[in-house]
Amino acid sequence: MALDLETLRKEMQAHLEKSGTPIFYGYHRMLDSLIQVSWDTEHHPDFREFLETARQSGAKLVVFNQEAFQLDQIDEALEELETADFTREEKRHFETRLKQLQAYEGFTCSLQLSFALEGRLYLFELRTDWYDSMQDILNELEMAAGPFADEEEEEGPIGGGYFSNN
Repeated sequence: MALDLETLRKEMQAHLEKSGTPIFYGYHRMLDSLIQVSWDTEHHPDFREFLETARQSGAKLVVFNQEAFQLDQIDEALEELETADFTREEKRHFETRLKQLQAYEGFTCSLQLSFALEGRLYLFELRTDWYDSMQDILNELEMAAGPFADEEEEEGPIGGGYFSNN
């Protein structure tokens, strides 16, 4: 994928507005609870084909999401790296990779179009290669931190303080 998806973002937005398709500017929907069906962007990269399918299938609304790359993502990764169980060389390798990604601050890194129909969420998503690389780094750091790294210990009785009167 290109270094920046900004030109394509503008093209998508203009096409949606011109076509009269109702647009909802929403958040990324990968965590949505509906069953998800992803569009094959490798073999069918033209977003117009996806939108035409949405129109023909009866979708009433298209959700549009764009993400601009922010340095706070790198800052958080660097903080996680400090406590990760890596050798000094591995940490240096991650730091170098993360610092290289700083050059993309403000670039559009992800575009997503989606619509819901009959209990399913249909997604068209494009991401830059460098953003995928960032996600890979975050996944590696998360795996190194262990499965319960983000969970804080709860104080109080087991079960959240709810007791049975039976």
